[in-house]
Amino acid sequence: MGLESRTPLESERQLLRHTVATLAYRGGKTLRGAPEGFSEFRASETTRTPGQILAHIGDLLDWALSISRGKQEWRNSLQQSWEMDSQRFFAALAALDAYLASSEPLGAPVGKLFQGPIADALTHVGQIAILRRMADSPVRAENYFRAEIVAGRVGPDQAAPRREFE
Repeated sequence: MGLESRTPLESERQLLRHTVATLAYRGGKTLRGAPEGFSEFRASETTRTPGQILAHIGDLLDWALSISRGKQEWRNSLQQSWEMDSQRFFAALAALDAYLASSEPLGAPVGKLFQGPIADALTHVGQIAILRRMADSPVRAENYFRAEIVAGRVGPDQAAPRREFE
């Protein structure tokens, strides 16, 4: 369906799907190649560990799906292994994207979904990226404008970076 034939809600949902794909791309980049023990790295005594942040991101994505379905539910999950919570991250993105791609009604305005759980998840991905640098395992900087990010591509297999920086 071309952009000109979409309703405003369909266009908003498509933009939110692109945002979810952006979260998959950027999140995947911060999750891949994390060093052994990184999940428990602590920048200070009062900060969350990367593993705790990743578990929280999974909770945010589950919350976004529950809001989308019109049955808002929150839960605090226990941290699992880095690998298991990484898998949960991509599974939650896939479930959310599938719902957004469907014709099912949204239980909240698209803007509210973005400003709450999705924007929060993007913020936390940035925190993990900063913690990677602090743990002496930085993620390579990239021109994300040039990245090949496509709505619906929300799994761990993402396009290769087009322009990374040293």
